[in-house]
Amino acid sequence: MKYEKLMAAGKIGRLELKNRIVMPAMGTSLAAASGEASDEMIAFYEERAAGGCGLIITEITRVDNETGVGTPNQLNASDLLFVPRLEKLARAVHRHDSKIFLQLQHPGRQNHGRLIGGRQIVAPSAVMSSAIGEMPRELSAQEVEELVRKFVFAAHIAKTAGIDGVEIHGAHGYLVGQFLSPLTNLRTDKYGGSLEGRMLFLTEIVLGIKQACGAGFPVSVRIDGDEFVPGGITLDEALETAKHLESLGVDCINVSSGTYESSNTIIEPISYPQGWKKHLAAAMKQAVRIPVIACDVIRKPEFAESLLQEGNTDFVAVGRAQLADPEWGNKAAAGKESGIRTCISCLYCIQEVMECKVIKCAVNARAGRELEFAEPAKDGGSRAVAVIGGGPAGMEAARILAQREFKPVLFEARDVLGGSVELGSRPPLKEKLNWFIDNMQHQLEQLEVDIRLSTKPTLDQLKELEPYAVVVATGAQPVIPAIPGVNKAAVCTVVDVLGGNAVISSQRAVVIGSGMTGLETAEYLVDRGNRVTIVEMQPRIGPDAYLPNLIDIVTRLKKSGVELLASTKLVEVKDGSVVLENTSTGEVTEREADAVVLSIGVTPESSFTEELKQALPNVKVIGDAGKPGRIGQAIQTGFETAYMLR
Repeated sequence: MKYEKLMAAGKIGRLELKNRIVMPAMGTSLAAASGEASDEMIAFYEERAAGGCGLIITEITRVDNETGVGTPNQLNASDLLFVPRLEKLARAVHRHDSKIFLQLQHPGRQNHGRLIGGRQIVAPSAVMSSAIGEMPRELSAQEVEELVRKFVFAAHIAKTAGIDGVEIHGAHGYLVGQFLSPLTNLRTDKYGGSLEGRMLFLTEIVLGIKQACGAGFPVSVRIDGDEFVPGGITLDEALETAKHLESLGVDCINVSSGTYESSNTIIEPISYPQGWKKHLAAAMKQAVRIPVIACDVIRKPEFAESLLQEGNTDFVAVGRAQLADPEWGNKAAAGKESGIRTCISCLYCIQEVMECKVIKCAVNARAGRELEFAEPAKDGGSRAVAVIGGGPAGMEAARILAQREFKPVLFEARDVLGGSVELGSRPPLKEKLNWFIDNMQHQLEQLEVDIRLSTKPTLDQLKELEPYAVVVATGAQPVIPAIPGVNKAAVCTVVDVLGGNAVISSQRAVVIGSGMTGLETAEYLVDRGNRVTIVEMQPRIGPDAYLPNLIDIVTRLKKSGVELLASTKLVEVKDGSVVLENTSTGEVTEREADAVVLSIGVTPESSFTEELKQALPNVKVIGDAGKPGRIGQAIQTGFETAYMLR
């Protein structure tokens, strides 16, 4: 077997697991409003179990309904009334020889009063999280003791429902982690002070669960190997905590990192490589004899295998990778890794959940919608469908059409597939986007899709196909503002720069627009020795960017000396300079510029689409050709259009 260690059976306590693949806790918002495991949630987890995962750890599960509500649609284990649906969840996972743990959690200060009926949020001490902006009140000793009982009762509910074990969430800055951290636990009673005191809350929870559920009922604890915040938990303290937990009878340590104040070390953006924090699990593995789970941006089976072969961990947490491809485990076991649709770390999933929406995945349009979109019907009858545009939307449409046994013909004007995603892979640290393109090309080849590169079809060519339908996925064109000097030779677009039509090096470059495309293009220009200024009309840089992605790239740009000008608009382009206006003060300035790069958005080009609609039946418009958006939205429209084509 190619991945011998990855596919080897393992044990957590007395629980036998069929392989070393663990799906760690990830929020889905799929629970019913009541907190019960919904049919949608059960289908979501069952698909990952069927896909070859050895152990599934559920999303954060509520133990307390008064101050412990973390999300609106959160799995709940605070009452016996939740047992029947949890039992159904367990049965669904067990059908595929997989095991399941509930992850028990209380948010503590990383919460909002609006989620707990307007009450003040709680914490070990009155220390506010800068990521939240609400001052918590300190829990009384009596309240702490009551929360211990609630954690224990939730574990009892899990066992009653046939769940195989529980994981206590002591990481990521939630309540248990807040008690452990010297930054957030300033108490002077028995639950604070020394490390021993700060561990007492967790100690009482563990001992209570073992007493209530039996020594043989597996308990995992997720802890931070490092909080990556000044004054927070460090690796040395984490190792002492792990040793203490082992002495209590804990069966497994799940090693993660970060809090909301260092959130990019919890759910890493695209720039973070596989294995960037493997030293945390490796140190933990040396410190304890019980199994260790490594959470480490694990995307590829070969990397997971290397961690196990190096002895850095006993199990690998494969989270977002199984969101992107539920068959990750089965494909790895079969040696079909080129068929794995790999997570690109774009953070689309967590952004949706943080906005209280159902989980989505940019590269897997079925994620969270497994019941809504079962396997597509094979009813295409070999009918021809023309797909114009080989970007993400067009490739996805062609893939699903081929699965349905239509005969898609995929036209792409450029000599490569990928569209805007291929261009987007060219800035520094964006190479993960190529994983998506490579996988799509592989799938299209396996499905024997007719791909015609360097081809912009005419209406007559399309008519010759006698298509049952035409899917327009031609993308969008850059917006060119109507300002003086915009047609000068020094002016180009981000598409020109990333596509290689405009070569800019060792110059003074001004990028107009600070969306993610503009920021990434600025980094591309910095990488080529340019002095870069970014101009943004809105009051803040990256007005529509998801904050973790924005923090990630802006931090690097500032270190590179890039000048960021918000509340500033381009008024005119002159020879060797640009004229800028401060939108707040009206002040007009002129600064030197050898090159001006426009990144102020895109707009669909619709003239050919209208011609097609007049001449051919069943014309569908998808992706940026219909409404410009992110890769996830493009793939979703491609998937849904092809899935529902009738």
